Amino acid sequence: MEERSVGYYTMYHGTSVNAAYSILREGFRVSVGGMLGSGVYVSRDIEEASKYPYYTIDQKVVLELKVRVGKVKKIDRQDHPLRLTWPDHGYDCAWVPPGCGFMPGNQQEDCIYDSDRITVTDVVRGPPEHVNALKKLILINEVV
Repeated sequence: MEERSVGYYTMYHGTSVNAAYSILREGFRVSVGGMLGSGVYVSRDIEEASKYPYYTIDQKVVLELKVRVGKVKKIDRQDHPLRLTWPDHGYDCAWVPPGCGFMPGNQQEDCIYDSDRITVTDVVRGPPEHVNALKKLILINEVV
């Protein structure tokens, strides 16, 4: 199936402690230079999300997300004609499936164009001294 419309997915976002606080206070900032173009990069696999960001070891946080994915475009090769322009064609999410050779190993990745489609629901990994404070921010955001 090349494209599909779906509801909500549980996904994960790996980030740094400082970025996690920023996300919970101000929302996601859309990445502009990723392999799928502009959007928020997320994973359906918690282990894959745990690898990010690559540049830090002990200050990593994994946020659990509820994502309203909308219309999804499968991008299964680097030379796909819509690799960077999928949002211009009415898609809300681009998905790189596992094992297609686009990413190392069996990794997959999703890119969500509109950050308003993403809600942080939990902090599932992170330095213990930060996890509770981050979870409190999630609760505050739910009340607002």
